[in-house]
Amino acid sequence: MMRQYAGNRIGLAVVGATLLGVGGYAWLRGHGRLLDLSRGGKVLPQDVVRPLSGDPWPLWTLALVLALLAVLCLRWLLLALGYGRRGVRAGTATAMLCVGLKSVDGLARAGVRVAPQGIRIALTCPSATDMGAVVAKLDQDIVGRIRREVGDDETGAVVRLHVRR
Repeated sequence: MMRQYAGNRIGLAVVGATLLGVGGYAWLRGHGRLLDLSRGGKVLPQDVVRPLSGDPWPLWTLALVLALLAVLCLRWLLLALGYGRRGVRAGTATAMLCVGLKSVDGLARAGVRVAPQGIRIALTCPSATDMGAVVAKLDQDIVGRIRREVGDDETGAVVRLHVRR
């Protein structure tokens, strides 16, 4: 299994902890539970509170935008964690695929996943690549070797070729 990069998760953890701290501070200050502030202390200055309290629509709009942003960030986080992907990565099979296609110039991305339904192979090539030669190599021996490495020869395989412009 390939090692996943933790940079996104660390960044999200730092941002989440910061937002949690700011939210907790605002809640404690608004309820007068901080020892160094008076009970009547407010989170926002008075010159900001007056226009917002006159018309509630800007606050509801802000709440809606922030809720949509939170849903969008949650979707991105779930996709970054691999939720909803079919199968697990097979590092050895991906290495075999890259070695088998080493003569292909400009191979941008290659990956192999093993799912309960079979093997999923994904390739991204530039438009100048001879697709006939790539398909012939895959059909002759590369897919068979990957099948033997991952499971048995009867396992189904789906190959997805993406051609960049």
